[in-house]
Amino acid sequence: MKHRLTYVVLAIMLLLSGRLMAQAVPEWAARFEHGKLILSVNLKWNDDEKKRFANLYDLDSLLMDAVFSRKLTIVADCTVWTPKVLQNNIIELSKMLGSDGPTHDFQPEMILLDDNVSQKNALAMPEAANYGITKLSRPGVFKCKDGKACFFLPGNREAKKVYLSGTFNQWSTLQTPMQACDSGWKLCLDLLPGKYQYKFIVDGKWLTDENNKQREKDGHRGYNSVVYCPNFSFRLKGYTSARKVMVSGSFNDWRTDELPMISTVDGWILPIYLREGTHAYKFIVDGEWITDPDNKVVRNDGRGNRNSFVGIGESMVFRLNGHDNAREVYLAGDFNGWNGGELLMNRDARGWSLSYVLAPGNYGYKFVVDGQWITDPQNTRTVVVNGFENSLITVKPNHIFRLIGHAQAKKVIVSGSFNNWQKDSFLMTRQQDDWVCELYLRPGRYAYKFVVDGVWMLDDANPLWEDNEYGTGNSVIWIAH
Repeated sequence: MKHRLTYVVLAIMLLLSGRLMAQAVPEWAARFEHGKLILSVNLKWNDDEKKRFANLYDLDSLLMDAVFSRKLTIVADCTVWTPKVLQNNIIELSKMLGSDGPTHDFQPEMILLDDNVSQKNALAMPEAANYGITKLSRPGVFKCKDGKACFFLPGNREAKKVYLSGTFNQWSTLQTPMQACDSGWKLCLDLLPGKYQYKFIVDGKWLTDENNKQREKDGHRGYNSVVYCPNFSFRLKGYTSARKVMVSGSFNDWRTDELPMISTVDGWILPIYLREGTHAYKFIVDGEWITDPDNKVVRNDGRGNRNSFVGIGESMVFRLNGHDNAREVYLAGDFNGWNGGELLMNRDARGWSLSYVLAPGNYGYKFVVDGQWITDPQNTRTVVVNGFENSLITVKPNHIFRLIGHAQAKKVIVSGSFNNWQKDSFLMTRQQDDWVCELYLRPGRYAYKFVVDGVWMLDDANPLWEDNEYGTGNSVIWIAH
């Protein structure tokens, strides 16, 4: 177990003048007394002072809302905070420090703000997902920030042992024990952005998380709880008087009632997991659709609408040389639903170009030059779909199909379960006496065959195969994470 310590250096004076100063500015709001961390909060602080206070002491928005609502007891991040109302709109917010924090009366020093963090698990690969948000009925039972995911199980104080099991540890029943805390059990893990399923094991009994609204069937007549570690946050400044703000985009098929944003002191926010790639989106403010005022990347969709765009991952450059006399050139492909009026390319000294972010995958594409669709003259790789030949680009290929020999063949194709067995889809390229095709395949099991001048055949270099309905067999590969 490794302790991750986040320190904030605070020179807190114990004199009365220091106590008075604590009531005035966030920077002088903390002290230690008898094993407690005490924060002085002025209910008349403006939004800027509230934000400084929250940032200084690593307090989330839910805790801040509870403080300024004058709740008598606050449970946040598995920690019990006890407010005490003083005169002149001052609240003292206190919590007991754990064994890792100071237990003596305050001396000017560093304040420990983070709890223990378990790093027993290696970084596990998340499940494949295009997007997702965590939906909790009780805020604070799950938090994921900067790669650190913290799970909290309230209650169960009489339990002897509690474990966390899920896709992040291959459903291990003993690898990730949870630690008892003030009001339940807690465990923090290092997790990559993405989707994870999990359950609690309380004294040997498997439990779904009753405070998590998001569940999926576990295959055993039960359910697994589901969370997402975000890699992006939608932010909308202002509109503080709005009743409801939603996010809608290409990643969720433009559904309007699925992704509500969270109100903050200066606007709205929604932490979300988005798969690598480029995504179009808009905000819906009390029913009115608007683009993101802080995002300069806005494009027409070819249907009279304008959308904001965000890219997750590394960008690449599509280029079409020449065509100096063209009025406009668009890029279209699998990655934008073949919308020929959305991705307007930029004119430059060599012709036309466009930077664009794509997730790992295989994409057909074309250029649209003044309304005429053409393949990429600089790209010899092509893919045929429904009789149409398109240029093919593979982003981050992770497997090379290789057919040894057949140097006299005129046309070789690889086809399989990854492309619904289309026999004219992925053309292979001659490499000396062999044929090769680089593709990206998601983790999993695939059946495939080569089609050599119209004749289907197994991969003789691959000993793994299975029977099929025709009695001719299919070669088999496994793609690992």
